[in-house]
This record gives sequence, C-alpha cells and structure tokens, in this order.
Amino acid sequence: MLKTFALAGACLLVSFVSAQAEAPVFKPQTLVLKHIPKATGPAVALFNGKDLDDWSAWLGYRDPGLTYNPGSARPIGPGGKGDTFSVVAEDGAPALRVSGETWGSLVHKGDFRNYHLHLEYKWSGKRYAPRLDQPENNGLLYHTHGAPGAVWGTWSRSVEFEIMTGSVGMVVPVGAGLAVDSSVAIDPAIIDPKQRFMVGAPKGAAVGNTALWNIENNVNADRPVGEWNRLDLYVFANHAVHVVNGVPVMEVWGLCDKVSADAPCEPLTHGAIQLQSEGAETFFRNITIEPINSLPVIEAH
Repeated sequence: MLKTFALAGACLLVSFVSAQAEAPVFKPQTLVLKHIPKATGPAVALFNGKDLDDWSAWLGYRDPGLTYNPGSARPIGPGGKGDTFSVVAEDGAPALRVSGETWGSLVHKGDFRNYHLHLEYKWSGKRYAPRLDQPENNGLLYHTHGAPGAVWGTWSRSVEFEIMTGSVGMVVPVGAGLAVDSSVAIDPAIIDPKQRFMVGAPKGAAVGNTALWNIENNVNADRPVGEWNRLDLYVFANHAVHVVNGVPVMEVWGLCDKVSADAPCEPLTHGAIQLQSEGAETFFRNITIEPINSLPVIEAH
C-alpha cells in the first residue's frame, strides 16, 4: 500500500517534527536472524492448491483511482473469486493468482495468533492504472479484523507486511487508529515520513491514516520481477518480525487498535490473514502457518 497523507493538525505536526529531531540518521546494517523458534505444532496450509473456499473476497471501486477520494461512488463489495482472485498453474504447480486490476482483499476465514507464516510470491510484470508508472504493489496483511472494506472501501483493518518492489517488509498500519512501534532512524533519501527501521535506534511509531503512516524496511532484499520471493512472518502477541528471502528487515511491537478517538489503543494479538489486490498481477504459493511460542531475534553486524 502506497499512500501520502496530509497532516491532520497542529498537534500531529509538532509530534512529527519532534520525532524527526530525536531520531538518528539511518546507517546501513547487516541483519541476521537468530534463535529461530521451532514449531510447537503441525503446519497448516492456508492455500489448498484447488480452490478458494477457505477465503472470503471483497472488491473496492470499479475505478481504483477513486479509492482515496471516492465521492459518492460505492465499492463493489463481496465478490472477485474466479477473476480478481483465482487458482492457476504457474511454473508447473498450483498458485493463487491476484490480478491487481480491480483493487480488493482476499481474507482467510481463520483466526490466528502466535505463529510463523510462510509464503512465496512473484510478480508477472503486469501493472494496471492508476499504478502503471509506480512499483509493483501488493500486501500481506495480518491481525485482520472488523468489517470487509472498512478501510477506503477496499480492505479490512490490519497490519501490513508490505509487498512492494523496493520496499518489501515495510510496515503500514491499515486503518485509522491502528498503531505500531519500532526502532526508527531517519532516512532523508526516502519519501515522508522518512522513517526506516534500524536495530538499536530509539522508539518510533507508525499510525494508520496519519502523516506517520509507515516505517520503511531496513534493507531491500526482494528479487527482480519474474522471480519467486520467500516471505516469513513471525508473530507473537502484539509483536512481529518480517523476513524477506531469509533477511530480517523489520521488527514491530505494541501493535494496537483505537476503535474511537476517545478509546485506549488496545493490544492487537490475533486476527485473519489478508492478501491485497492493488494494481499488479501477483502469484502466491506455499502459504503455510505453524504455531510458535517465541520470536526470533534480529542481530546487527
């Protein structure tokens, strides 16, 4: 998900400038994943290679360009299996195809906590308006909850493990009031809010639908269009680690959700798995999940 937000008000502007002033400048690191937890139970396949009966599909607007400013337009709603989301053969094996042409979400019907999720994905190279001149974009969304289409008429509330060329593993809280914490440095070379994960840096935050909308990955570890990439997501309670092709690129904690402006941000510890359709044809395979009772550790060298 790629979105630029306007500042919501003076208070947010003050906190944003303060966070920029306190955070160090990003310095490249070599990150290694240590103490990888063993599964405490059998792995379960979320994609059976035959059909999408275990998933619910929802479609956003007929013109995806209206997503962030729909006016009186209404989302399409339930639907999309067989066209936007389908089962195909790719490289001689079953794959879950996401067309990307119409934006929407495919949500697994399970509710998961404390797990290691593994999947493989690749881009076909096909992109669609309004993202023809932008990087390939999709997302693995976890701790999904609430009504379908609650976010911009297209996605469900969740935390996003970004799948975007050059930014795979970036974290984005999807939905107003969702928030995550991480170790954040400032990288002047990237788009606002210029936050990038750096081991050992002070605490920073990303908050859904605000100027602090994301924290960029530590390093780009994705492979070129047309090649398969491996993603591993480790989640324990409201703490998560994102790994791309064996390289740890993000750690977040304090995942929480404010259901209203006056409510506390309640810990977000479980939910469904959601795949996006967002402008680029994507293939997924080998989607499995297994229980764990601890998280791996990221070390910087």
